[in-house]
Amino acid sequence: MTNNSGRAIAVSVDWDAEAAGFDEEPDHGLRDPEVRAAWAARLGTWLPDRPADVLDLGCGTGSLALLAAERGHRVTGVDLSPPMVELARAKLAGRDAVFLVGDAAAPPVGERRFDVVLVRHVLWTLPDPARVLRRWRGLLRPGGRFVLVEGVWGTVSPVGIPADRLAGLLEAVAGEVRVERLSDDTALWGKTVGDERYAVVARV
Repeated sequence: MTNNSGRAIAVSVDWDAEAAGFDEEPDHGLRDPEVRAAWAARLGTWLPDRPADVLDLGCGTGSLALLAAERGHRVTGVDLSPPMVELARAKLAGRDAVFLVGDAAAPPVGERRFDVVLVRHVLWTLPDPARVLRRWRGLLRPGGRFVLVEGVWGTVSPVGIPADRLAGLLEAVAGEVRVERLSDDTALWGKTVGDERYAVVARV
């Protein structure tokens, strides 16, 4: 893991234990109609207009996957936590979606290829983001896209990936990179935030 200067850090969270209460955060469960609508609107601009195959890595309880499925996309979600995956399966029961237990850095999808790799607040926790992005690039079809939502959190010992750094990493694997700042959109988070939050959409 790295902090915003690129130095290694340790991130230790028991996601199995966190699963039961994960959706209580406004931007996790998207239970507030305003927060849900804000994320749905953003995804509407980030994802393809036509039905597409979306790979949601570090999918958690499947809140973004559900929004994508509601737009007609076919979703494959991957998360390392079995309890998170079970909650995602229940949330998207009856939808065109499948959820797998596995490592987001090395998704267990075999030779399948996708139109979108969708990742929110996951890449910064992985030891070698550049290497992971190259691996994810291999999962995209020609003309596919990355949709990566990341940030930098904390002031004393900030952790995360600054937008400029992530954009630079993506330039090595994608032909078109666009950064969208999200910190000022309080509807996305259900509160005012003072840290750096953003999305990068990169076409390959």
